[in-house]
Amino acid sequence: MSIALILLLFGAGFLSGAVNAIAGGGTFLTFGALTLAGLPPISANATSSVIQFPGYITSTLAYGKELKAMGRSAWILAGVSAVGALGGALFLISLSNPAFRAMVPWLLLGATLIFAAGPKLRPKTKGESHPATPLGLTLQGATSFYGGFFGAGMGIMMLASLGLASGGDYHRLNALKNFLSIVIAAVAILVFVGAGAISWLHAVIMIPAVAAGGYAGVAVAKKVPQAILRWVVVAAGLALAVYYFFTG
Repeated sequence: MSIALILLLFGAGFLSGAVNAIAGGGTFLTFGALTLAGLPPISANATSSVIQFPGYITSTLAYGKELKAMGRSAWILAGVSAVGALGGALFLISLSNPAFRAMVPWLLLGATLIFAAGPKLRPKTKGESHPATPLGLTLQGATSFYGGFFGAGMGIMMLASLGLASGGDYHRLNALKNFLSIVIAAVAILVFVGAGAISWLHAVIMIPAVAAGGYAGVAVAKKVPQAILRWVVVAAGLALAVYYFFTG
């Protein structure tokens, strides 16, 4: 692996961690960098899941108090999320790289549009929590399937589905979203490891970069409006979608 490629991967990882800390959307950058580095699309997607995983853990730990108050409902949603993620991950590895490659630009375009609409999808009221509804559980299962299959934009989708599934204020839903992201990513990673789909060399380079970027992102968040970073991520997502549309 050349020095230039290592720098590309480290830089993309650092920026991914920074934008995740500020606005979310880092998966666009890690997936794009890994495919540009020559990894097949399925391996790039699986490796990106590993790279993002530590961030889910640290984000969840920050919401420990909120999670303890949720009790049984969180575990019901975790069970639904695990089943959905398993289905999505198994579907991914059942595909050939050319078949998944044909889906990538559409997935990126859809995820980018969801990400751009994120502020409108997020709960805006301090609603009361309630037992999970059948519709909410169904939507969470579908979101988890998507998360196990691809993942970009999953957080925004999950905030919307959890608003119906369990209700509550934004911090409660965000805490639950972070916890369920661990479940979804862990199940998917186990499937990807079993299938030999992860490039550990690329992951080892990018994981510390993501961690460093996440730390730096906190400082940047105090100076740069989130809207600016959000549109940077949207631009990157659209650029990647165009790239894959015209290089297929």
